[in-house]
Amino acid sequence: MTIRNMTSSDWDAVSNIYMEGIATGFATFETKVPSYEHWDKAHIDDCRLIAEDNGTIMGWAALSPVSSRCVYGGVGEVSVYISRNSRGKGVGQALMQHLIQESEKAGFWTIQSGIFPENRASIKLHEKVGFRYIGKRERVGKINGVWKDNLLFEKRSDKVGVD
Repeated sequence: MTIRNMTSSDWDAVSNIYMEGIATGFATFETKVPSYEHWDKAHIDDCRLIAEDNGTIMGWAALSPVSSRCVYGGVGEVSVYISRNSRGKGVGQALMQHLIQESEKAGFWTIQSGIFPENRASIKLHEKVGFRYIGKRERVGKINGVWKDNLLFEKRSDKVGVD
């Protein structure tokens, strides 16, 4: 498996993996895959990664800014999605470890994730790579008419923002 930077030509595979996550009902509040143009504007160029094996994209990870306010310029929101056929093979852990490194190179001091409580695999992944649970937002949003809670996890850099 190779971890590399994502390019626009990866979008078909990335969007298919994203759709698989959406179909689970517990990976995102999104109900459809956005256009590449919309997705591209929402994610940070330096922090978009692909896991690939023999030309097959197995998963992806990316950061998006949490706010446009300058005081939050070093805080990013994690997205990580693994293809149905690649789950349980260490792909998520490899992507997250690389994303942590790339986020620090890009100047991020905190990366965070909001995870649905039923997404046990994502919770375990985040804990495995050093994220800590910081709280629960109850009934924070609806998906298909059902209220959902969101568990908040964060990872603070010990290399960036320590003055």
